[in-house]
Amino acid sequence: MTDRVATEDATLVAQAAGGSDLAFRALYRAYVRPVYWLAYRLLGDVADAEDVTQETFLVAWRKLPGLELAGDSLLPWLVTICRFQAANRMRRQQRDRRHTAAMIDENLPATVNVEQQVVDSDFASRIMREVASLTQLDQDIFRLCATEGYSYHAAATELGVTHGIVRNRLSRLRTRLRTSIEETS
Repeated sequence: MTDRVATEDATLVAQAAGGSDLAFRALYRAYVRPVYWLAYRLLGDVADAEDVTQETFLVAWRKLPGLELAGDSLLPWLVTICRFQAANRMRRQQRDRRHTAAMIDENLPATVNVEQQVVDSDFASRIMREVASLTQLDQDIFRLCATEGYSYHAAATELGVTHGIVRNRLSRLRTRLRTSIEETS
């Protein structure tokens, strides 16, 4: 690394430690890519890497006032922070997976009564009559999301509408169906 870059990093670190947003932005622009690529390499997921990159710079911003730059560059210090943030995220994800698995295990019944899981034909007929009274778009949204298991995004793409339209209409459809079925029960 050249002396100019080392001097520039030291100057920017001192200014950022003093509260200069401009100096911190310059450091961010200089090092965001290598920090992101390290985070991505450690985590293997774009969203997680983006989050860890932002967390790294947030921690750096908070700790800059007490930092004494040991070398020519701020990058080794940022790499250390990034590694810690990535490790924390991986531990949190593992803990969440274990917790979710434990919750699923304790919430699953020991046996399943198939008769309780089957919708009787009268109930299914009432639902189908109610669905038939909907607009064509609402029928398509119901078919894709409720029957065929499409995600909101996939249904929106299939129908040429926005994600929000699918989400909002499906919510209203569910409420309408629930109310209609409860009234007739």
